[in-house]
Amino acid sequence: MKNYSKRIVKTPKIYFADTGLLCYLLSIRNIDHLKTHPLLGSIFETFIVNECFKRFLNIGETPPLYFWRDQSGNEVDLIIQNGRKGFPIEIKLSQSFNLDFKKSIEKWLELKNNSATKGMVVYCGNEAISNNISVIPWFYL
Repeated sequence: MKNYSKRIVKTPKIYFADTGLLCYLLSIRNIDHLKTHPLLGSIFETFIVNECFKRFLNIGETPPLYFWRDQSGNEVDLIIQNGRKGFPIEIKLSQSFNLDFKKSIEKWLELKNNSATKGMVVYCGNEAISNNISVIPWFYL
């Protein structure tokens, strides 16, 4: 992945490939346990990342998936690398959209030597918004 900032944090992020197994290991046995679990947001993020991962595998490509975090704590949940450009995706569990969801993508797009101009927020709501940082419901994936 292109180094978008010299102050990038190089800590890996690990995802379970099977969210069913993840929930089992977290002792989540039914939907009520899941709805109230403190890691629900992370489980949802894992689910979305896995769906993107599977799409690349299904077309016979190695998934070019990364995440970005700087020393200030700015983070983009998923970056899909496409040649020299990356496509940032922020993943939110919320059912209502908030403009703050775009902030980390905006910071990433502003990085020096970053040629990317578009991004996306995936969330649990129903409305889609199209512009340079699109907002889509998770089920559009």
